[in-house]
Amino acid sequence: MKLQNHIVAFSQAYPDVAPLIEKFSDYWNHYRSEQEGVKNLSFKTMGVRDGKDVMITFADKEEVLNREFRETVYKLSGIQNPSILPEIAWSSHPLVGWYTYAVISAMIDAVLPETLIQNIGLWTDVRTIGFGDSAVFNIEPRDLFVVSKAGRGKRQAEMQKTFNGQVAILPENRQMTVGVALYRVLSGAESLARFASKAVRSMETQVALDAYNTFNTAMLALSATPGNGQLKATGWSQDTFVNFAQKVSAWNGGAKAMAIGTQRAMQQVLPDDANYRYELDSEYVKLGYIKNFFGYDGLVLPQVADWTSPFGLALNDDVIYIMSPAAQKPVKLVLEGVTLSYTNGQFDAANLTQTTTFQKSWGQAIATNAVAACITV
Repeated sequence: MKLQNHIVAFSQAYPDVAPLIEKFSDYWNHYRSEQEGVKNLSFKTMGVRDGKDVMITFADKEEVLNREFRETVYKLSGIQNPSILPEIAWSSHPLVGWYTYAVISAMIDAVLPETLIQNIGLWTDVRTIGFGDSAVFNIEPRDLFVVSKAGRGKRQAEMQKTFNGQVAILPENRQMTVGVALYRVLSGAESLARFASKAVRSMETQVALDAYNTFNTAMLALSATPGNGQLKATGWSQDTFVNFAQKVSAWNGGAKAMAIGTQRAMQQVLPDDANYRYELDSEYVKLGYIKNFFGYDGLVLPQVADWTSPFGLALNDDVIYIMSPAAQKPVKLVLEGVTLSYTNGQFDAANLTQTTTFQKSWGQAIATNAVAACITV
């Protein structure tokens, strides 16, 4: 796992933090594999106990991570013997509170970029910048130089030159405030590992939705005027798809196009011939879509819950996107600085409710010279 510079610096200043971050990354991959069904993630499943090889369960990792987190926070806070006082007493210690959420922020920053790349890396270029910085992307023109016939006695043809465009992205700050009882976390009554995982999931989901909405808005704004300039159509047909796939591949320098969409959209990708037949053990019946059709690959995007509406889905089920993943990614996503966190005192509120606020800045925009198309099915 490649860590960002500020996490490396934090781990070097506090050596006890590095093993904790590594264990959380392993725990996070195990969590996503077991709870969310994400495949091809790397995490430990075997360990050694009393000199014997044993299976490591997700519950084992959660217990170990919570215990070692508390031990690390106490050690960083300079508390040599935490057993001399109850957990609730240590929870009001200012250094305990500060180190708790400093470590949680480092955990979030350690896994967030990697998680985003796994989820939206097909169309999004994810980059990190420092606080107060902005990102500028140079966009090279995709045009080629004109080659013309000329007489043998002519010294040169008409001079040609291309100029790069630029797209600047300014990150915007987001906040997430949650209620948490620090003493319950430190005493083990509440799982710190699950709290950190939910914070990562919440932030990752919002970042991914912002990137997807930017991508979807740009795709639906493509030209639908029939002719060579058409890159958007309504109604699935085999001829329209092949036409768009050829355009996308050709104008992306030969990078092979592929179709992506949700499973509900991709199941519409079938031959125009109404007399086709498929067996019960065919790929279409087993997967719900065809992985390769008409010479082009297809990829299903997992749906994402839309928390703004009851049981809503965030990704568009009516659109098939045609793009070349090997070409320049259309969306540029910039993550600024570190995840900031701060907690109010547990006795500040009249009802003794303690809140923690996380702040993270990011921005996204379309910045590409690649060509893509879409079909509304």
